[in-house]
Amino acid sequence: MNAKPNVPEPVVRGGDDAVADSAVEALEAQLSMLWRRARSNSYKVARRVHPDMEPAAYGLLVILQREGSMRLTDIAASVGVGKPSVSRQIAMLEQLGLVQKEADPLDGRAQSISLTDAGTRQLVAAQTARKQAFHELMADWDVQDLTSLGTLIAQLNETYIKDNW
Repeated sequence: MNAKPNVPEPVVRGGDDAVADSAVEALEAQLSMLWRRARSNSYKVARRVHPDMEPAAYGLLVILQREGSMRLTDIAASVGVGKPSVSRQIAMLEQLGLVQKEADPLDGRAQSISLTDAGTRQLVAAQTARKQAFHELMADWDVQDLTSLGTLIAQLNETYIKDNW
């Protein structure tokens, strides 16, 4: 039996379509601004890891940090992009000394990719600085509001799984 994530079911309320349209438009505008700022933040965080690192590569490092050593195919599947795109990013990270490739012990034809010691140190330093920046930025927020926002963002992320565009 699959466990259901702890996200409340969406509530569909009857009523004025114009009010709902206005609410969705306001939400879309705020999300667009948030995503622009998040992209800018990703650029800054990537540069903290290494000045020559592309922002898209940061997510690959985080996956390797969380999952440990992985094959290129598995990394690509976990981010939902093509193997050639991930391969290019991994090659760049390898040149920067942040990841290393080794023969996969289960399949000598495949390679396993992992963080180097330097990659781990630089990633943790960037994450620590990012966390501190969030603490400073959100210092005047009520903890309950932060918790509510986190819950709502989790609900939004769960909703995006159902994306059917």
